[in-house]
Amino acid sequence: MSATQILLLIGAYFIVLMIISYFTGKNDSNSDFFKAGKQSPWYLVAFGMVGASLSGVTFISVPGWVEASQFSYMQVVLGYLFGYFVVAFVLLPLYYKLNLTSIYEYLLERFGAVSHKTGAFFFFISRVLGAAFRLYLVAIVLQQFVFDDLGVRFEFTVIISILLIWIYTNRGGIKTIVWTDTLQTLFMILAVILSIILINQELDWSFGEFLASEELKTYNRFLFTESFLDRNHFIKSFVGGMFVTICMTGLDQDMMQKNLTCKSLKDAQKNMVSFSFVLVGVTFLFMLLGALLYIFSSKNGISIPLMDGEPKTDLLFPEVALNGGLGLPLAITFMLGLIAAAYSSADSALTSLTTSFCVDFLNVEKREEAEQKKIRKRTHIAMSVMLILVIIAFKYILSRNVIDSLLIVAGYTYGPLLGLFAFGIFTKHAVKDKYVWIVTILSVVIIATIANIPSSYLGGYVVGYELLPLNGLLTFFGLWLIRGKKTD
Repeated sequence: MSATQILLLIGAYFIVLMIISYFTGKNDSNSDFFKAGKQSPWYLVAFGMVGASLSGVTFISVPGWVEASQFSYMQVVLGYLFGYFVVAFVLLPLYYKLNLTSIYEYLLERFGAVSHKTGAFFFFISRVLGAAFRLYLVAIVLQQFVFDDLGVRFEFTVIISILLIWIYTNRGGIKTIVWTDTLQTLFMILAVILSIILINQELDWSFGEFLASEELKTYNRFLFTESFLDRNHFIKSFVGGMFVTICMTGLDQDMMQKNLTCKSLKDAQKNMVSFSFVLVGVTFLFMLLGALLYIFSSKNGISIPLMDGEPKTDLLFPEVALNGGLGLPLAITFMLGLIAAAYSSADSALTSLTTSFCVDFLNVEKREEAEQKKIRKRTHIAMSVMLILVIIAFKYILSRNVIDSLLIVAGYTYGPLLGLFAFGIFTKHAVKDKYVWIVTILSVVIIATIANIPSSYLGGYVVGYELLPLNGLLTFFGLWLIRGKKTD
């Protein structure tokens, strides 16, 4: 598939998004931008959230990770499933009861202004890094397979990507995204299914023959229970995955903003439960696709693509789809899935960053009505520029597989949120609000220290995703030390 063909496909895709944006953004009000008028059908939100949760990270990075990790990621995903039930039946009732625009307003009501700003700050850092990880992936693929051939620099690729997102989210915000995410999820799921079918056909296998093949057995191990010291032990992965979901979904303005557009709490809970089961099934398909990519590459002498002289497993899927000699249908399918996967999470991240900054830091809802829209639009531009700068920085500092990097960062940034919300929900104590930011910073510093202790000093124990609940526990303990009187 030529660079020109890919550009035309991207252009056509964004024209469709612009049309959706035109109809959903006619009102151009802050109410629609932040809450979609609380009129979103739950099933539409549920389907769209699949794409937003998976993103370009799952679409590219998870298949590329299969050789190094087997199917061990499914242990984390099973933890996700339990985490979603906690979100549905513990956190959502709280958010709907308080009728929140930003979920961090809960911390203002529960503890005070410093706690509110602290929680919003950690979300802000988490979402900027998370969105940048996801967009970085699609940017390096476009650069490697399109813009390098045209002599275009990586920085320009990033600017164009963010500009396109800004254009179609600028007016409708979350109301637009509820609808565009649905379309993007559809493209993503079709892409992975068609990719599996087309590669199996090239290998002269039926799907059943692929599942029964000896080749698959070299990749499909997903339970690791031999030594608790190992980083990917089942218990560590499962518990870590559960808390990743509670934090990266339930305590994340990006994901919760979609849920808060449903008409009622009951609809939001139906959305969360149905979405969680679909997500597990779709993620398993991505693991199968990863094994299939390595099998196909081995049989056809395809090497892991290089980036800056180093092998980059995140680029295996695009290499096979675009340069593996499998024909135009797979190339088109891959590009549509990639674009859908990347932008289904990036557009909502940009919108949620704008929402949180306006509500939590600028107190936009307390301003004059005429001023509110101006503040929101300026903030939307500022958030776009910031994402551009962070993504460009990643090109020069990121060395790990992206999905692994994303989960590691979550351990640092979401832990304080976990501790704050847990202390607010499960105790009746107030806290000395002015000291909350100190507690959270100390918790992150301690976790960073633990993460960098050589495993030889810990008897061979390798620290993994359990950093996140440990971070939350440390924050909870710190808040207990600065607790005040019990409240009603």
